[in-house]
Amino acid sequence: MEIINFAETPSLMSQYMSELRDKEVQKDMLRFRRNLERIGEIMAYEISKRLNYERRQVQTPLAAAACDRLNEQPVLATIFRAGIPFHQGFLAYFDQAQNAFVSAYRKYREKDSFDVFIEYIASPKIEGKTLIIADPMLATGSSMELSYRALLTKGEPTHIHIASVIASQKAIDYVSEVFPAEKTTVWVGAIDPELNPHSYIVPGLGDAGDLAYGVKE
Repeated sequence: MEIINFAETPSLMSQYMSELRDKEVQKDMLRFRRNLERIGEIMAYEISKRLNYERRQVQTPLAAAACDRLNEQPVLATIFRAGIPFHQGFLAYFDQAQNAFVSAYRKYREKDSFDVFIEYIASPKIEGKTLIIADPMLATGSSMELSYRALLTKGEPTHIHIASVIASQKAIDYVSEVFPAEKTTVWVGAIDPELNPHSYIVPGLGDAGDLAYGVKE
């Protein structure tokens, strides 16, 4: 399994990551959502280099030009609710892609003990297609795995791209075990070393859903 960690090479994404983590900048929800979108756009561009293209002739006002075009659009999947602005960044670039949505949530048994449940899925067929699953926070990896298992009811993809803004090392190790290594690529803005007792990534950035849309009751 290939792991692409953008934090290993400073770039414009580093600026957006810094703003996402900054608790003062986080007070601006619009800016927080837009930075998630921007990171999604950057990752979409990088993933696009791995897809298949075909050369076509395009008629300009002056002459014919040979251009490369995607020969098949990927399926873009996201996990509610924090994934929505991140997903929008991918959709801005893969604007003709079909989309899949999964609702996964934590149900706590005790203060620091929970199970992950899938409540909702809406997806096109993914048989033989490239699947991109975008979820900004990859904490334990459980939501990502269960969402992928749910999506498999719609077919078997040829390749899976997991895209996250921040992942814990534990989650990276977990998805490396449970996803098919030969056809999975992980793209992540940063890999953080720890999870706290509530399974939040440390240093992380907090609750991405709350920061994007307001604190839930």
